[in-house]
Amino acid sequence: MFLIIDSPIDVPWVLSQISSPENGATATFMGTVRNHSQGKPVRKIRYEAYEPMALKSFKKINLEAKVLWKISDLSIIHRVGMLSIGEIAVLVAASAPHRAEALAACGYAIDRVKEISPIWKKEFISREAEKLVFSY
Repeated sequence: MFLIIDSPIDVPWVLSQISSPENGATATFMGTVRNHSQGKPVRKIRYEAYEPMALKSFKKINLEAKVLWKISDLSIIHRVGMLSIGEIAVLVAASAPHRAEALAACGYAIDRVKEISPIWKKEFISREAEKLVFSY
């Protein structure tokens, strides 16, 4: 499952979509909005994505991960829009027969999302200052 959404990520639902009886492991990474960036307080973040290319990149990452590890399924869901501190911005979940493959694929996938997916965030540092961050 590969989604760009503007509403909160329903983690239990996503996990239910990739679980199956033959898998003994599901690994997840949830990226949340933190309250600081480079030593400055962050109030909120706005994410934007070029959706067609982002979804294409998610599918590419899935294919790469399946070549490298024996995983059954991989999901990548990313939020867009304004997010508050503590909200989940991205969820990556990998399911596999064994934990080593699921963990490795999950870590690989989030690294690749940050490398190749056209997703940007604008950090709202203070009322006077804003910072645009390209390529995640």
